[in-house]
Formats: sequence, C-alpha cells, structure tokens
Amino acid sequence: MSPLRPGEDPENGSARPASAAKTPARKAWVQAHRRHEAATNLAAISEVVVVPAAELTAITGPVGPHSPAAIAPPATPARIPGRSASRKNVRGARPVPRPAESPATSPVLVRQVRGGVVESRHRGSVVEVGIDGSIRRLIGDPETVVNLRSAVKPFGLVALVETGGVAEFDLSPAELAIMAGSHSGEDLHVRTLQGVFRRAGVTQQILACGAEGAPLDALTAARLARDGEKPGPVRHMCSGQHASMLLLCRMNNWPFEEYWRADHPVQRLYAATVARAFDTTPEMLIFSTDACGVPTFAFPLYEVARAFAMLADPGAILATDARAGLAPALIRIRDAMVACPEMVGGTRERLDSSVMKAAPGRVLSKGGAEGLRGFALLPGEGRAAASGVALKIEDGGGFDRAVSAASVETLRQVGALDAAALRALHRYHRPVALDPRGEPVAEAVAQFELVPVGELL
Repeated sequence: MSPLRPGEDPENGSARPASAAKTPARKAWVQAHRRHEAATNLAAISEVVVVPAAELTAITGPVGPHSPAAIAPPATPARIPGRSASRKNVRGARPVPRPAESPATSPVLVRQVRGGVVESRHRGSVVEVGIDGSIRRLIGDPETVVNLRSAVKPFGLVALVETGGVAEFDLSPAELAIMAGSHSGEDLHVRTLQGVFRRAGVTQQILACGAEGAPLDALTAARLARDGEKPGPVRHMCSGQHASMLLLCRMNNWPFEEYWRADHPVQRLYAATVARAFDTTPEMLIFSTDACGVPTFAFPLYEVARAFAMLADPGAILATDARAGLAPALIRIRDAMVACPEMVGGTRERLDSSVMKAAPGRVLSKGGAEGLRGFALLPGEGRAAASGVALKIEDGGGFDRAVSAASVETLRQVGALDAAALRALHRYHRPVALDPRGEPVAEAVAQFELVPVGELL
C-alpha cells in the first residue's frame, strides 16, 4: 500500500497541540520560502540551459561521450493552500485535496542518460525530518500530498500488536515483518504466512488481495510458470497486510466477509490506528483504494517523514505527544523489520531488503507505490538522534530506476551509508540498462543536493 501537518491552520484558525507546533527554524524556512516564491518569475521555469560537454561528462560518468546535452534546471516549487490537515483543524472544515497537477515544477532528481543524451528527467521531492518535527534537509516541496500505499503497513500493524495479537497467535519477528512488508512471493514467504493461518484457524482462501502481478520474484514466477502452477493470493505482495486484518477479525469475532470494505470494523480500526500515528483523527483522513483492494490514505510528504522519524526511535517521543502511546508497538514492529529484512521485501533484488542488509540496525526502509519511499534512520553509530526521510518521484519512478537511484543518493547525503554499504548498493545507485548482449547502454544518474534547512534562511 502504499495528511497531516503540525502550528495554525490559515484556513480555519484552529490550533495544533503544543507537541506538534512548528519549530522556529521551520517557521523561518516557510517564511523565507514564501518570500523567495513571490520574487520568482515562474515563466522562466520553462527555459532550457545547454550544459557544456565537460559538465555533462561529470553527470553521465562512463556511459556518456563528451558531448553536450540540454538539461532543464530545477525550479522552485510553488506552495498551494488547501493541504491535508492534522489535529490542528479537527474542528474546522475538511481540507480540500490538492489538484492532480500542480503548477509548480519539482526539481530534477534523476536523469536517464544514453549515449550522452538525457532521455528522461525524473522530478521529485525529498525531505528529512527530525524526531522533534523539525525539517533537517530538503529538496522540492515537503507539502506534496502523496498516497501512502504500502508505506502505511508498519503503522497499520500497530492495531494487531496493541490488540494482543502477538501473544494470541504466538507471532515471531519474521511473521510481524512480513505483515509490515511487501514480500516477493517466494516460498519462504508463503510458508511463513501459512504457518500463521494454521495457528489462527484461518484459511488463506479468504484473502481478498488477489494475485495480480504475483509473485514479484522473477525466479519464483519462472518456476511456477514452468510447472504450470497458477499463483494464488498468498503470493501477492500485500497478503501479509491482509493476514493481519484477518487475525484482527478472528480476535474480535468480526465477519471475514468483505473485510476489505472501508466500513468494515477491521478497516475502521486500521484507519483509526493510522490516524493516531499521523496525529490526526479518522474523520480528517483522505481515503482512496489501494491496488490490493483495501483503503489507503494521503498525507503531505513532510508528515510521512515525520512518521518514519517516530518509527526510527519510538522511545524518544515526548510523553506530552499524543502519539506516545504507540511506542511499545512501534518498537516491536521496527525491531522485527530490521531483524528480518528478507521478509519486508525478498531475498533477491528488492531495494528495501538490500538497504537494510547493507546498513544493518541503522536504516529501516519501506516503499509505497508510484515512487514513494520512507526511511527510518535509527540513532547510534555516529547518529545522535533519529530522523525520518520521505522521497517521492513525481512520475512514479520510471521502472523503479529513479526511485532506486534517488533513494541511495539520499541515504548517502544524510550520512546513513558508509563506503561498504554504498558498494553493496551500487546497482541501485546507478541502475543500468543492458542491450541483448548484456552490455550497459544507459544508466540512471541521481544528481541533486539535499540542502540543510539552515542554509535556506
């Protein structure tokens, strides 16, 4: 599967709780950003700059020859009122979702280069937020509203943990991790979920996630095709999340029928839990339906990063913060995901799993669909305080190449990856396209700078 921001709402004047108030640095950044926007001539955004050959070579690396290419400069994003609301405007009017097409132009994060020619430009936004809610680093628009899709899973799983599901069904860390993840549908994932279903007395036949695109793992898909075996819903990447919902139904004696509908008790509980994690109320959530059939929710990118900062160090949440009660469950979920990265994604070619294996105990990674990814940067090993990072590729990611390249580059810039981790993740950092003979003919190049917020003032 892949709303809502802590201050005062200019549209209805309702105030946020003190625990979610804007910091002075954040206020100063917003004021500086608005002043800069007012002085910017948006008509100049469409201009194209021809980059000298020497600069293009620096961008393209070994793939591109020494020839010029036209690269559009990143533009300053315009801010749009009517963002999704937080607890601050619970008593106000329901926020109006942003238009599908923003008049602002997001900065280019990744370029696809072939033979010295920039074939594609992938624009997007990245924001790093501290555990205190302050913005640390930024490029693009932190107010971009995104659907969480599968990135919601660690937060929604809190409902099962708080209800006592771990003890009730004797759930292991691997089983929790697969419920918080988007697995590849390999045999180990199927065996893990089947064990849960057996202990719970639930049949996997009632899974309503479908089997579209399953399994994600190419080798498993090839083997099933060779053997004439049709993959079932248990191999779908969202079957772990759906399994957690079925366990909640079993515990509460709720009907399994149509458990995916937004008005089903399990979905109401799931939505209420997500609302708590994002410091808002169920009434203020912006709903849509995910590809697997269950509801998903929309929030500004800033709020996604803030939630992942909480996931990185739940124990650091202040007692006065309304989200403090989530800490025990979130600690359990975080530790399970970090300990079992292959259950969050898979054993082969999954960015989330590869990142957590390359930086064990330092980074938790969870992607959504359409170019969204969240990172929880855990404290320790040179990192004094936890933070969260949220990344969104505007066009959905370009066959995942843009998301992969921008993700690793982001983690490099925030200091989450050492030299060994960067080497292990090189295939994601500079994804290449191959010709029929296996020769590299193009690559995705991530080139941007995450600016410390202090430098924007």
